[in-house]
Amino acid sequence: MEEIGYILRKISIKADVFFSGKLCGIQSLSDSEHGHLHLLKGGQLTILARDNRKITLTEPAVIFMPGPLEHRIVSDQSVGAQLVCASLALESSNNALLFQALPDIITFPLSAEKNIGRAADWLFDEAFAKSLARQVMVDKLSELLLLQILRYVIENNLAKGGVLAALTHPLITKVLNEVHKSPSEPWTVESMADIAAMSRSKFASTFKSVVGTTPNEYVTDIRLDMAKEMLKDKKPVSLIATAVGYEHGSALARVFRKKLGISPREWLSSTLN
Repeated sequence: MEEIGYILRKISIKADVFFSGKLCGIQSLSDSEHGHLHLLKGGQLTILARDNRKITLTEPAVIFMPGPLEHRIVSDQSVGAQLVCASLALESSNNALLFQALPDIITFPLSAEKNIGRAADWLFDEAFAKSLARQVMVDKLSELLLLQILRYVIENNLAKGGVLAALTHPLITKVLNEVHKSPSEPWTVESMADIAAMSRSKFASTFKSVVGTTPNEYVTDIRLDMAKEMLKDKKPVSLIATAVGYEHGSALARVFRKKLGISPREWLSSTLN
Protein backbone atom coordinates (compact mmCIF):
# COMPACT_ATOMS: atom_id res chain seq x y z
CA MET A 1 0.00 0.00 0.00
CA GLU A 2 1.28 3.46 -0.92
CA GLU A 3 0.46 4.90 2.50
CA ILE A 4 2.70 2.36 4.26
CA GLY A 5 5.62 3.67 2.22
CA TYR A 6 4.65 7.23 3.08
CA ILE A 7 4.54 6.50 6.80
CA LEU A 8 7.82 4.60 6.79
CA ARG A 9 9.56 7.37 4.85
CA LYS A 10 8.50 9.82 7.56
CA ILE A 11 10.17 7.78 10.31
CA SER A 12 13.73 8.73 11.15
CA ILE A 13 15.61 5.58 12.15
CA LYS A 14 18.99 5.50 13.83
CA ALA A 15 20.50 2.19 14.88
CA ASP A 16 23.73 1.94 16.83
CA VAL A 17 25.09 -1.60 17.19
CA PHE A 18 26.85 -1.86 20.54
CA PHE A 19 27.37 -5.62 20.83
CA SER A 20 27.95 -8.49 18.45
CA GLY A 21 29.32 -11.84 19.47
CA LYS A 22 28.79 -14.56 22.03
CA LEU A 23 27.06 -13.56 25.24
CA CYS A 24 27.62 -15.75 28.28
CA GLY A 25 25.81 -14.72 31.44
CA ILE A 26 23.75 -11.62 32.14
CA GLN A 27 23.72 -8.13 30.67
CA SER A 28 21.47 -5.42 32.11
CA LEU A 29 20.19 -2.65 29.83
CA SER A 30 18.57 0.58 30.97
CA ASP A 31 18.12 3.57 28.66
CA SER A 32 15.64 6.38 29.23
CA GLU A 33 15.69 7.55 25.59
CA HIS A 34 16.25 4.64 23.22
CA GLY A 35 14.61 1.41 22.17
CA HIS A 36 16.50 -1.79 21.45
CA LEU A 37 16.83 -4.41 18.76
CA HIS A 38 18.33 -7.79 19.65
CA LEU A 39 18.93 -10.46 17.02
CA LEU A 40 19.54 -14.00 18.21
CA LYS A 41 21.59 -16.01 15.74
CA GLY A 42 22.04 -19.14 17.82
CA GLY A 43 21.88 -20.55 21.32
CA GLN A 44 19.27 -19.81 23.97
CA LEU A 45 18.36 -16.40 25.30
CA THR A 46 16.04 -15.20 28.05
CA ILE A 47 14.67 -11.65 28.23
CA LEU A 48 13.77 -10.43 31.72
CA ALA A 49 11.71 -7.23 31.83
CA ARG A 50 11.36 -5.05 34.91
CA ASP A 51 7.74 -6.17 35.49
CA ASN A 52 8.90 -9.79 35.96
CA ARG A 53 8.03 -10.83 32.43
CA LYS A 54 10.22 -13.65 31.15
CA ILE A 55 10.63 -14.55 27.47
CA THR A 56 12.82 -17.50 26.50
CA LEU A 57 13.98 -17.95 22.91
CA THR A 58 15.54 -21.15 21.60
CA GLU A 59 15.78 -20.43 17.85
CA PRO A 60 17.06 -17.50 15.75
CA ALA A 61 14.74 -14.60 16.53
CA VAL A 62 14.02 -10.86 16.53
CA ILE A 63 13.51 -9.03 19.83
CA PHE A 64 12.23 -5.52 19.07
CA MET A 65 11.62 -2.93 21.79
CA PRO A 66 10.28 0.27 20.14
CA GLY A 67 10.86 2.46 23.18
CA PRO A 68 12.88 2.61 26.39
CA LEU A 69 12.45 -0.53 28.49
CA GLU A 70 14.66 -1.62 31.35
CA HIS A 71 15.53 -5.29 30.82
CA ARG A 72 18.17 -7.97 31.17
CA ILE A 73 19.34 -10.48 28.59
CA VAL A 74 20.48 -13.80 30.02
CA SER A 75 22.24 -16.69 28.32
CA ASP A 76 23.50 -20.00 29.60
CA GLN A 77 27.07 -19.73 30.88
CA SER A 78 28.16 -22.94 29.17
CA VAL A 79 26.35 -22.62 25.83
CA GLY A 80 26.03 -18.87 25.39
CA ALA A 81 24.07 -17.01 22.72
CA GLN A 82 25.23 -15.49 19.43
CA LEU A 83 23.79 -11.97 19.40
CA VAL A 84 23.70 -8.64 17.66
CA CYS A 85 22.36 -5.81 19.87
CA ALA A 86 21.56 -2.26 18.80
CA SER A 87 20.11 0.80 20.49
CA LEU A 88 17.39 2.51 18.48
CA ALA A 89 16.19 6.07 18.04
CA LEU A 90 12.85 6.20 16.24
CA GLU A 91 11.43 9.63 15.49
CA SER A 92 8.44 10.84 13.52
CA SER A 93 6.31 13.97 13.36
CA ASN A 94 4.00 12.41 15.93
CA ASN A 95 5.67 9.63 17.88
CA ALA A 96 2.68 9.13 20.15
CA LEU A 97 0.34 8.34 17.25
CA LEU A 98 2.90 6.18 15.54
CA PHE A 99 4.06 3.97 18.39
CA GLN A 100 1.53 4.37 21.21
CA ALA A 101 -0.16 1.02 20.68
CA LEU A 102 2.83 -1.13 19.83
CA PRO A 103 3.68 -3.77 22.43
CA ASP A 104 6.78 -2.78 24.38
CA ILE A 105 8.39 -6.09 23.39
CA ILE A 106 7.82 -7.78 20.02
CA THR A 107 9.45 -11.15 19.37
CA PHE A 108 9.18 -13.53 16.46
CA PRO A 109 11.44 -16.16 14.82
CA LEU A 110 13.61 -15.06 11.91
CA SER A 111 11.99 -17.84 9.89
CA ALA A 112 8.62 -16.02 10.08
CA GLU A 113 9.47 -13.71 7.17
CA LYS A 114 11.98 -14.62 4.48
CA ASN A 115 13.19 -11.09 3.72
CA ILE A 116 13.80 -10.38 7.39
CA GLY A 117 15.73 -13.65 7.57
CA ARG A 118 17.86 -12.68 4.58
CA ALA A 119 18.62 -9.23 5.96
CA ALA A 120 19.48 -10.75 9.33
CA ASP A 121 21.87 -13.24 7.70
CA TRP A 122 23.63 -10.37 5.92
CA LEU A 123 23.81 -8.45 9.17
CA PHE A 124 25.22 -11.47 11.01
CA ASP A 125 27.87 -11.95 8.30
CA GLU A 126 29.03 -8.34 8.71
CA ALA A 127 28.73 -8.27 12.49
CA PHE A 128 30.86 -11.34 13.09
CA ALA A 129 33.51 -10.50 10.47
CA LYS A 130 36.36 -8.01 10.57
CA SER A 131 35.64 -6.40 7.23
CA LEU A 132 36.39 -2.87 6.10
CA ALA A 133 33.78 -0.35 7.33
CA ARG A 134 32.17 -3.08 9.44
CA GLN A 135 30.54 -0.73 12.00
CA VAL A 136 28.96 1.48 9.34
CA MET A 137 27.62 -1.56 7.51
CA VAL A 138 26.07 -3.18 10.58
CA ASP A 139 24.44 0.09 11.65
CA LYS A 140 22.91 0.65 8.20
CA LEU A 141 21.84 -2.97 7.88
CA SER A 142 20.17 -2.70 11.29
CA GLU A 143 18.20 0.31 10.04
CA LEU A 144 17.13 -1.60 6.92
CA LEU A 145 16.15 -4.58 9.03
CA LEU A 146 14.12 -2.34 11.32
CA LEU A 147 12.12 -1.00 8.36
CA GLN A 148 11.33 -4.59 7.40
CA ILE A 149 10.29 -5.31 10.99
CA LEU A 150 7.94 -2.30 11.03
CA ARG A 151 6.39 -3.53 7.78
CA TYR A 152 6.00 -6.98 9.35
CA VAL A 153 4.30 -5.38 12.37
CA ILE A 154 1.82 -3.59 10.10
CA GLU A 155 1.07 -6.57 7.87
CA ASN A 156 0.54 -8.89 10.84
CA ASN A 157 -1.68 -6.53 12.86
CA LEU A 158 0.70 -6.35 15.80
CA ALA A 159 -0.14 -2.67 16.35
CA LYS A 160 -3.44 -2.26 18.19
CA GLY A 161 -3.88 1.47 17.67
CA GLY A 162 -2.26 4.58 16.22
CA VAL A 163 -1.21 5.17 12.63
CA LEU A 164 0.42 1.76 12.17
CA ALA A 165 -2.79 0.00 13.18
CA ALA A 166 -4.86 2.31 10.95
CA LEU A 167 -2.92 1.11 7.91
CA THR A 168 -4.59 -2.30 8.26
CA HIS A 169 -8.12 -0.85 8.42
CA PRO A 170 -9.50 -0.95 4.85
CA LEU A 171 -11.72 2.14 5.12
CA ILE A 172 -9.48 4.36 7.26
CA THR A 173 -6.55 3.44 5.01
CA LYS A 174 -8.33 4.98 2.01
CA VAL A 175 -8.70 8.25 3.89
CA LEU A 176 -5.08 8.28 5.07
CA ASN A 177 -3.92 7.71 1.52
CA GLU A 178 -5.86 10.71 0.18
CA VAL A 179 -4.87 13.01 3.06
CA HIS A 180 -1.20 12.10 2.68
CA LYS A 181 -1.31 12.72 -1.07
CA SER A 182 -3.07 16.10 -0.78
CA PRO A 183 -2.71 17.57 2.73
CA SER A 184 -3.46 21.09 1.47
CA GLU A 185 -7.02 20.17 0.39
CA PRO A 186 -9.79 21.77 2.51
CA TRP A 187 -10.40 18.59 4.45
CA THR A 188 -13.46 18.26 6.65
CA VAL A 189 -14.83 15.34 8.60
CA GLU A 190 -17.61 15.12 6.01
CA SER A 191 -15.25 14.95 3.03
CA MET A 192 -13.12 12.29 4.70
CA ALA A 193 -16.24 10.32 5.68
CA ASP A 194 -17.32 10.35 2.03
CA ILE A 195 -14.04 8.70 1.00
CA ALA A 196 -14.56 6.03 3.65
CA ALA A 197 -18.19 5.58 2.53
CA MET A 198 -19.34 6.09 6.13
CA SER A 199 -21.65 8.49 7.90
CA ARG A 200 -19.99 11.49 9.52
CA SER A 201 -20.58 10.27 13.07
CA LYS A 202 -19.57 6.67 12.34
CA PHE A 203 -16.39 7.79 10.57
CA ALA A 204 -15.40 10.21 13.34
CA SER A 205 -15.83 7.61 16.08
CA THR A 206 -14.09 4.87 14.07
CA PHE A 207 -11.17 7.12 13.19
CA LYS A 208 -10.71 8.19 16.81
CA SER A 209 -10.86 4.63 18.13
CA VAL A 210 -8.41 3.27 15.51
CA VAL A 211 -5.93 6.14 15.16
CA GLY A 212 -6.19 7.66 18.62
CA THR A 213 -6.93 11.22 17.52
CA THR A 214 -9.71 13.06 15.68
CA PRO A 215 -9.68 13.34 11.87
CA ASN A 216 -9.13 17.12 12.02
CA GLU A 217 -6.26 16.77 14.49
CA TYR A 218 -4.66 14.20 12.22
CA VAL A 219 -4.86 16.50 9.21
CA THR A 220 -3.28 19.27 11.30
CA ASP A 221 -0.41 16.98 12.28
CA ILE A 222 0.20 16.04 8.64
CA ARG A 223 0.23 19.71 7.63
CA LEU A 224 2.61 20.62 10.45
CA ASP A 225 4.93 17.83 9.38
CA MET A 226 4.94 19.20 5.83
CA ALA A 227 5.44 22.77 7.07
CA LYS A 228 8.44 21.76 9.17
CA GLU A 229 10.13 20.19 6.17
CA MET A 230 9.57 23.34 4.13
CA LEU A 231 10.84 25.56 6.96
CA LYS A 232 14.08 23.57 6.95
CA ASP A 233 14.38 24.44 3.25
CA LYS A 234 14.24 28.17 4.18
CA LYS A 235 10.97 28.83 2.38
CA PRO A 236 8.86 31.86 3.43
CA VAL A 237 6.17 31.21 6.02
CA SER A 238 3.49 32.76 3.78
CA LEU A 239 4.38 30.39 0.93
CA ILE A 240 4.46 27.41 3.27
CA ALA A 241 1.05 28.32 4.70
CA THR A 242 -0.57 28.26 1.26
CA ALA A 243 1.17 25.00 0.33
CA VAL A 244 -0.10 23.16 3.40
CA GLY A 245 -3.68 24.42 3.29
CA TYR A 246 -3.83 27.68 5.26
CA GLU A 247 -4.90 31.03 3.85
CA HIS A 248 -1.98 33.05 5.19
CA GLY A 249 1.12 32.88 7.35
CA SER A 250 -0.59 34.10 10.49
CA ALA A 251 -3.03 31.17 10.34
CA LEU A 252 -0.12 28.73 10.18
CA ALA A 253 1.60 30.57 13.03
CA ARG A 254 -1.53 30.19 15.18
CA VAL A 255 -1.52 26.44 14.56
CA PHE A 256 2.18 26.22 15.49
CA ARG A 257 1.57 28.10 18.73
CA LYS A 258 -1.46 26.00 19.61
CA LYS A 259 0.26 22.66 18.95
CA LEU A 260 3.88 23.44 19.82
CA GLY A 261 3.75 26.61 21.90
CA ILE A 262 6.13 28.49 19.59
CA SER A 263 6.07 30.27 16.23
CA PRO A 264 7.34 28.66 13.00
CA ARG A 265 10.52 30.76 13.11
CA GLU A 266 11.11 29.90 16.76
CA TRP A 267 10.64 26.21 15.93
CA LEU A 268 13.17 26.45 13.10
CA SER A 269 15.65 28.25 15.34
CA SER A 270 15.29 25.54 18.00
CA THR A 271 16.07 22.79 15.49
CA LEU A 272 19.24 24.57 14.32
CA ASN A 273 20.66 25.05 17.81
